[in-house]
Amino acid sequence: MPIVKTEIMSESLDRIASLQLSANERLLWSGKPRPGIRFSPRDLFPILVGIAWCGLIGSWEWRVVSDQAPLMVQLYGVPFIAIGLHLLAGRFLMEALQRKETFYAVTTERIIIETNFIFRATKFLSLRTLGEITISERSDRSGSILLGPVGYASGGDGAVLHYPPKIDSIEEVREVYRLILAAQKKVLSKIGGDLAETAP
Repeated sequence: MPIVKTEIMSESLDRIASLQLSANERLLWSGKPRPGIRFSPRDLFPILVGIAWCGLIGSWEWRVVSDQAPLMVQLYGVPFIAIGLHLLAGRFLMEALQRKETFYAVTTERIIIETNFIFRATKFLSLRTLGEITISERSDRSGSILLGPVGYASGGDGAVLHYPPKIDSIEEVREVYRLILAAQKKVLSKIGGDLAETAP
């Protein structure tokens, strides 16, 4: 099976070692998302809402401060200004910090997604049960891989759009995509062979 040639940072190797791969499991690829702040078309609406929100709350806050309203009245608008600033810029900074602390790995048995932002969270996706895989590629050959179908899940307020785990914003995304498909094919063929041997 081909192995994607990529630089594996010492930090990545340390994290892989800490996950204690099984005796028959082999690392095929590891990487991290592209650093920095990123925008996508779906960010346009929240940005416009943030601009309108900050304009409305900002003008109200300016008015109460100019009128020398009581301190509690002046402070009342501060949380709402913080919400607007989060919609405009804060969430992009949080996402950038989260990507900085995110690590991906593909082994002969599974896909590992680890995030160490605020608290450590690790997802293990078995190649045996991995369903639909979708690639999104940019002109510079970077992109993302969705590890499952996008659909709707029932929530308290009705149906909620559900996004599956993904390998987000990596270099040479198509090579990693092909690697996953090849590894999955090998795992499934092995299962088929084992079933054939045990069949009466």
